[in-house]
Formats: sequence, structure tokens, C-alpha cells
Amino acid sequence: MATHARPAAGSLPDPSPAGRPVPELDPALVDQWRAQGGEPVDLFTLARQRLGGMAAFGLGGPLPTVLVTAPEAVQHVLALRPDRYVKRSHRARLLIGDGLLAATGDAWQRQRRLLQSQFTGRGMQRYEQRIDGAARTAAARWAAYARTGEGFDVGEEMRRFALDTIWRALTGHPLDPATEGELAAVPAVVAALPSLPADAGAAQGAVAADLARIDAVAHRVIAAARDGGAGPDGPGLLHVLLDASGTRPEYTDRLIRDELVTLLVAGHETTATTLTWLHLLLDRHPQARERALAAGPEGSPERRQAVRALVHETLRLYPSAWILPRCAAQDDVLAGYAIEAGTDVLVCPYLTHRDPGLWEDPERFDPDRFTTPGRRPDRPGSYFPFGVGPRACLGLQFALRETAVLLEHLLPGRAPRFLSTPAGAVYSITVRPDGPTPATLDGPDGPDGPDGQGA
Repeated sequence: MATHARPAAGSLPDPSPAGRPVPELDPALVDQWRAQGGEPVDLFTLARQRLGGMAAFGLGGPLPTVLVTAPEAVQHVLALRPDRYVKRSHRARLLIGDGLLAATGDAWQRQRRLLQSQFTGRGMQRYEQRIDGAARTAAARWAAYARTGEGFDVGEEMRRFALDTIWRALTGHPLDPATEGELAAVPAVVAALPSLPADAGAAQGAVAADLARIDAVAHRVIAAARDGGAGPDGPGLLHVLLDASGTRPEYTDRLIRDELVTLLVAGHETTATTLTWLHLLLDRHPQARERALAAGPEGSPERRQAVRALVHETLRLYPSAWILPRCAAQDDVLAGYAIEAGTDVLVCPYLTHRDPGLWEDPERFDPDRFTTPGRRPDRPGSYFPFGVGPRACLGLQFALRETAVLLEHLLPGRAPRFLSTPAGAVYSITVRPDGPTPATLDGPDGPDGPDGQGA
């Protein structure tokens, strides 16, 4: 093992024009991790703890893999030199095909340019009513649970809300029960991705039935949009794609299908996971819910700021994408370290957000970090739950808005009383709870009641 002094957490040594070797984790520790059947996050955490914000380890390839968690290195890879650190095949490609998340080069630029205006400024205004409609539908279900005492799964409820929201944005229609049932194939494929065979054909075959269900829904809704025009809420993102097909030959039915499925995956899986974690965190920290409700009356700027802080602190602990893989397209010097072309580089928001050199008491759920000046680091690359740079999540504002709107509807009511809670997390495309989240709403209203006090 190469010997290097460990830099202070969250920082790097002074740059060297030639670039020094990235400090590498002792291979014996990697072997021990393998023998114990550890998760990748365990290895990454060990590397960060031992070596700091730039760390390497051998995983059997010709070059060591480099883990990046230091803010300045994060900025370099994702924001300043994205042309030198490129995406390779996306893990979900068999599901999303050539959709925006998997696209690269000129194709990615064209696809992103088409959709970008839909998620910023004036473009977002057309989705406000749809987001509120989905939130009201979810709130009505929760009100019924509170009246009847019927049990439900919080994670499934959050998935229903997020799927309804993105479906309204895509089609102009509320999500109907039959389509909801068919689209259960989407999270099923996402959950299966980490364990699929390495061979592409075998992987495709393992989830063929679910992919067929997803394709059937996509083809049906595309045909309906062509034949019947807009839904009751007006045209949606699907109509933007169909309009593009009239002037851009690359927008074939297949690419429209891929973009539709990409938006379904990206538009509901991460939001549902964030909301599920948020409810679990509030169950353990009911005082945070109480402070948010006490920040100001319903609809006030103070209440909205407090709700957004709950969301941001949840995203700090459980970012939408916990690992962002890149490949060095050419030799480079990254924060003083030599990076050889072909090196796999893993940028890890999950570990940057939990770095004690950047965040005070980083494992603690503390939404006040995002409302109190000076409580969060101001260095670029310290907080990036949706990525940063040109490939940052296109739907950032949409996701934050729908999450906040739902919470504004749900938080003043009864808090879920969890019958059991997951013991840990699954580190896949997202970081999700590793089990069901059964709950009831049969306790007194508000955070002061016994059922708002958590386990």
C-alpha cells in the first residue's frame, strides 16, 4: 500500500502541476471487504475515512477506481470538466433505452435542450395545478385512513403520489388505477437492476415480462396522445416529444418511448424515496415536524422555508443519486492528483454530505442547517443531491416543488404511526429503505399527540 498522510476531511493537499498518485487503499482491506460480502458503500466509506476526499482502490480492472468526495474535486469532475469525465452505459439502459439519462454526446445535448425549458421558470408554471391535484388526491386518501384507522404502507403511498404527479405532467390525465397497476413494473425493474446478470441478453430476459408491460403502457399512451390530443389538464411532456417528431427525425416512436419511460423513472422513483425517508426521519425526530409547523401560518413564506429545509436535510442524508459514475476520457490532473485516461471515477454525494470536515455532526437530522445562516458549508461541491454541472438532474425544481406541496398538505394532519420500520438501506440507483413501512393514522392530530412521537 502506498503511504500518504491523510488530508483533513473535506480538503485536499496543495495541487501539484504534474499530479501525484491518488492514495490507494491497502489491497488487503479490499480483500477483507470482499470476503465479508460487504456492500460498495462500506468500501467507499472505509476509503474516505482512511484516505480523505480522493481515494483509490483496486476492483480487478486494469486501473484503480478513484472515489471523489472532496468538494473541489467534485466541482472539477461534474461542473468544470464534464468533457473529460464522461458517462458510460447507464445501469438502467435496458429499461430507459436511449432516454436522456443514458444519452451521451450530441444526442444528449439535443434531447436535454428540448426538455430543459419545460422544467424552469415559465415552463414549471404549467405543472403547478397538476402537482396540486396529485397532492390533494394523496391528502384525501390520508384523510380516509385517519377516519377509518385502515393501515397502509407509507412508501407505497409516496410512490402513488409521485407516479400520479409525473403521469399528469406527461399526459395531462390523472393516474387511473389500471395504469397504476401496470406501472408497478417500473419499480420492479429498478429494484432488480443490481442483481441482474452481467450478460445483456440474460439481463433482458430476466425482466422481460415487466419490460413488456411497460412497453404496452407506453405504446398505448403514445397512440392515445396522437389520436385524442391533450388530456383534461392540457398537453403534457409527451406532447412536447410528439411535436418534436414532426421536425426532428431522431424522435422515432422508440426514442419517444425511451424518453417517456426515462421521465417516469426519474420523475417518481427518487421523489417517492425522498418522501419515504422524510416520514421515517420525522418519526424519529417529531420535534422537527413541530418546528416546521410552528414556523408560520399555512401558506406563509416562513412555513414554506421550514418545509423546504425538511426536504433539503433529508436529501443531504439520502441524496437522489448516491453515486455518480464517470470515466476519464483523457489524462487529467484532478485537485493535484494524476488521473489516467480510462480510469473509473465515482463521485459520491452520499459521503460528501456526511463528511464531518464539512458538516457539523453530519449523521444527525437537523433541518436548521438550511434555515440558519452559517450552518451549512458554502463551498461549491459540498451539497449536490441532484448532481451539479451540465448533467445535473433536469427535474430538480419539479421534484422540490412536488415534495414541498405534498408536505404542506400532509404535515398539519395526523402523523403516521409506524408499526415497524426498516432496519437499514438498500444502495441501488437510489438509497431506499430496505423493507416495508406499514403505518396507521389512528392517533391524535399533530406532533404533540402520542402517535406523533415516533418509536
